[in-house]
Amino acid sequence: MTHLTDIEIAQQVTPKPINEIAQKAGVPEDALDLYGSYKAKIDVRALQDQPASKGKLILVTAISPTPAGEGKTTMSVGLADGLSYIGEKAMLALREPSLGPVFGVKGGAAGGGYAQVIPMEDINLHFTGDLHAIGAANNLLAAMIDNHIHHGNALNIDTRSISWKRVVDMNDRQLRQIVDGLGGATNGVPREDGYDITVASEIMAVLCLAEDLKDLKERLSSMVVAYNFDKQPITAGDLKAAGALATLLKEAIKPNLVQTLEQTPALIHGGPFANIAHGCNSVVATKTAMHLADYTVTEAGFGADLGAEKFLDIKGRMAGIRPDAVVVVATVRALKMHGGVKKTDLKEPNPQAVKDGLPNLMRHVDNLRQVYGLNVVVGINQFTFDTQEELDVVLQACAEKDIPVEVADVWGEGGKGASDLAKRVVELANQPQEEVRYAYDLDTTIQEKLDTLVSRIYGGNNAKLLLAARRQARQLEELGYGNLPICVAKTQYSFTDQAGRVGAPTDFDVTIRELRLSAGAGFIVALAGNIMTMPGLPKQPAAESIDIDVEGNITGLF
Repeated sequence: MTHLTDIEIAQQVTPKPINEIAQKAGVPEDALDLYGSYKAKIDVRALQDQPASKGKLILVTAISPTPAGEGKTTMSVGLADGLSYIGEKAMLALREPSLGPVFGVKGGAAGGGYAQVIPMEDINLHFTGDLHAIGAANNLLAAMIDNHIHHGNALNIDTRSISWKRVVDMNDRQLRQIVDGLGGATNGVPREDGYDITVASEIMAVLCLAEDLKDLKERLSSMVVAYNFDKQPITAGDLKAAGALATLLKEAIKPNLVQTLEQTPALIHGGPFANIAHGCNSVVATKTAMHLADYTVTEAGFGADLGAEKFLDIKGRMAGIRPDAVVVVATVRALKMHGGVKKTDLKEPNPQAVKDGLPNLMRHVDNLRQVYGLNVVVGINQFTFDTQEELDVVLQACAEKDIPVEVADVWGEGGKGASDLAKRVVELANQPQEEVRYAYDLDTTIQEKLDTLVSRIYGGNNAKLLLAARRQARQLEELGYGNLPICVAKTQYSFTDQAGRVGAPTDFDVTIRELRLSAGAGFIVALAGNIMTMPGLPKQPAAESIDIDVEGNITGLF
């Protein structure tokens, strides 16, 4: 087994020119905007006259993640390569990485080992500038809000009610709460303010849910940024900002075309976090891939209780798309952590701990099958130190519940290592499914939606709204926003709102401390526990290990 790092493996492969990848995918040359030799944007308007594929959609999700990492993106890339390996026309639709995790603790989002998208360094760094465009648009709107107040405040904005924050694409806890506008009358109106990370901006969510430029402008215009003294919402449209924001995003709305190590076409576009946003790549990219390929592999962030739930109840419901099959990624080492093993002891064989961790996997699978009525297969992402006895625990447990399951070594073997999983996915994707179902009805109250998510998806009792959240719920319903879907922002490590409660806990409530309206995106964000929309760097950030030599060769990215 190779001891090369992810970046070393990626650097050993010479990508094909992106116009060759486009030709393989069926993208005409006049639809390409080249960003060098190995990246391009696709103008999807040029595809409208192209014959569409009857593409199947494969959603990759996972058990509740652990600090050990499950390799869900690696499995997504490997599965797409596996579908190509068995002769199917496949395409990837993934999220773009944020610089925050790249330089923080999580690392990038380009896969790993021999299941990566390339050019890996570009994708994990500035890529085609989409996140910068989103940040610029977000901060333009923030500037226009304060400028409007400075020049007389004709809209009667209550500065205490401004909900729109500035953003930066970096983990910077110092900026969570600030006071700005200091220094006298010429420098604006002093007020409390703060920063979110760019991927938590509502503009990121809007970009990822918009169908086209027209829809993008309408959604941008609908974004609520503050309230006036009569407690009525003030929108970006009221500030006459939507046109300028859309202009900044005119290139960012085009999906980005790259390739895997095995030259499978990949669209990487949009990247809202799954624990503080809806965690899915753009609707435009997903639908474009489904238009071009027979099988589109897409990913929903973190565990199925976050990413898959939001994909189905928010993105899928809005866009009118539904997975034909779902892969739930599990690893032996993650199951051992859910079974009580410490991260430092994961390399030690422990079949009993694997068994003890299985309830977490089973709850996710049961939710997808019973709540949503989907065809599900468990994909075991194999690591080198997994023992056959440990793998057999998972295989036997799935067999006893009639759950399809396959072991895949995508890190070490790429598409070949996922060929059995790919065959099972094709089989499942072509089987009949029950009619589309969602976890909750939109015409229920905010409290009822949250209670349903806690009980049906997380396995707990109810949602406990603190006083401020109850007031916000009442106000949102009075303003006519009560029928929007809910985007719960909570820890990814647990079904609960407490990161340390691993496995499949029961008899718990989820505390909601705040509700935030994302009217342009079309959902309400419910902040649970101590979740932050601006993360901080860890004690030893990944940035300390990243370097570049005089030849321009980058090391330390993962």
